Amino acid sequence: MSNLEQYLQTDDIHPIDIVETLAQHHDWDFDRIADDQIAMAVEGAWRTYSLTLAWSAYDETLRLVCTFEMEPPEAAMPALYEALNGTNDMCWAGAFSYWAEQKLMVYRYGLVLSGGAVAGPEQIDRMVSVAVTNCERFYPAFQLVCWADRAPQEALQVAIAEAYGRA
Repeated sequence: MSNLEQYLQTDDIHPIDIVETLAQHHDWDFDRIADDQIAMAVEGAWRTYSLTLAWSAYDETLRLVCTFEMEPPEAAMPALYEALNGTNDMCWAGAFSYWAEQKLMVYRYGLVLSGGAVAGPEQIDRMVSVAVTNCERFYPAFQLVCWADRAPQEALQVAIAEAYGRA
């Protein structure tokens, strides 16, 4: 058990408190917006990703939204939506969408904790890690579709294999 897990071992800790502790541990910029919501900035290789995690006691769900700015040309939108469908077929957890009005690419995931289930620090850390990893994985494909006029199937080939380990 890691030091972080030992520190957070309790049954009544709020999920957003765990996220805040993880943000401090990883030295991410964050802002505790409310008791049930936190916003963070996580640096990736391609972009800095904005993450918001919010807890809904009513739904018993911890919701993660990870965004990055993207302003594709209007002519590329049909291909981008096709690429998003292909991307979502490749994601085991979470899904991408494009919020055109805000000009944001969005990765969303909801962790349902019904019946009094509690998310641990490793689970929440993994949730954040998967969000950033998926954004990093598919960012080049979105770029190829929008600005290099590549077909979605061809662009998604750059994201077909997940990298494991570290060079």
